[in-house]
Amino acid sequence: MNKSILVLGTRGIPNVAGGVESHCQALYPLLVEKYNLDITVTARKPYVPYTKTVYEGVKLVALPAVKNKALEAPLHSLLAAFYAIKTGADIVHIHAIGPGLVTPLLRLFGKKVVFTHHSQNYDHQKWGKLAKFILRLGEKCAMKYASEVIVISDFMQKLMSEKYGRDDTHLIFNGVNKPQLPDQQIIKQYLDRYDLAPRDYVVAVGRFSQEKGLDVLLEAYKRSGIKKKLVLVGDSDQPTAYSDKLKATALATSGVVLTGFLSGEALNSIFSQADTFVLPSFSEGLPIALLEAMSFSLPVVVSDIPANKAVHLADKCYFACGDSQALATLLTTAVNQPLVCYAEYLKKYDWNLIAQQTYDVFLAAENNNG
Repeated sequence: MNKSILVLGTRGIPNVAGGVESHCQALYPLLVEKYNLDITVTARKPYVPYTKTVYEGVKLVALPAVKNKALEAPLHSLLAAFYAIKTGADIVHIHAIGPGLVTPLLRLFGKKVVFTHHSQNYDHQKWGKLAKFILRLGEKCAMKYASEVIVISDFMQKLMSEKYGRDDTHLIFNGVNKPQLPDQQIIKQYLDRYDLAPRDYVVAVGRFSQEKGLDVLLEAYKRSGIKKKLVLVGDSDQPTAYSDKLKATALATSGVVLTGFLSGEALNSIFSQADTFVLPSFSEGLPIALLEAMSFSLPVVVSDIPANKAVHLADKCYFACGDSQALATLLTTAVNQPLVCYAEYLKKYDWNLIAQQTYDVFLAAENNNG
């Protein structure tokens, strides 16, 4: 395949917080390595320190972006679409439904478009009416006009068939790397930094926004009375009333530790020594943080939203979404349990398999005359 591919819809790589960003950082270097593809990822200038650079064979270009909750993604995607047209990219790979708005424009200029549907973002509580309208319109444009569509869960595949009659979507899961365990001295440094002891804390990872449900977790933690600490890994991209209140509540609650965003050996160190992982989200696609926790064999506790149920964990791992008392009760029985081996289960979330499946979709797009 001798085609140039441009990627839009991500804040950028490498080491930019977010599920789509983690997905792109893992996927595209593999595609370059395995298939020698010409791939350019467009990033948003406020989130990255470069204008142009290369990361593990992937070309990176930062384009201007306005930091506005509702308009940041669609406006940057419009700029990236014009960049794709100007530079002559053959295939454009769009991530997420907000950027999906530019799909008709790209098709008008003869581009083949691969669209990956990560999440129904319009279900997130943080969005106002305008943003939800834009997100729904983006989903509609992408589903109607994309050459090929990738979905990351069987739940999403069924939903897109029901909503739009799009029965030709490709089911390709999110992936997880094999856990990179830092040496014991490095692990100890990070545990000491946050005054933690091995297997003596519960961990949650996510952006400090309403759909992640961390306020429900804080309330559940207080109700549970468990003696282990609660470590919240993450922050908000931009301060909001919700994130400010969440941090204030966390700081006022005994046993809660805030680390800010973590990645690499810092995140791996925290994951590797945790007792239990909790994901209390109201809305998800296929959460990479959950897969990462499972790669470290952690017992997990997750909300019973459809996207999380699509991971097909044991029933005892789920609690009623938004119910802090149900989560508190589950926490008391989830802690102090043995580690769990998910090795067989995680085979379908292997990035090498996902890279191969994505390459096949690029070939399908190249040969798609629709």
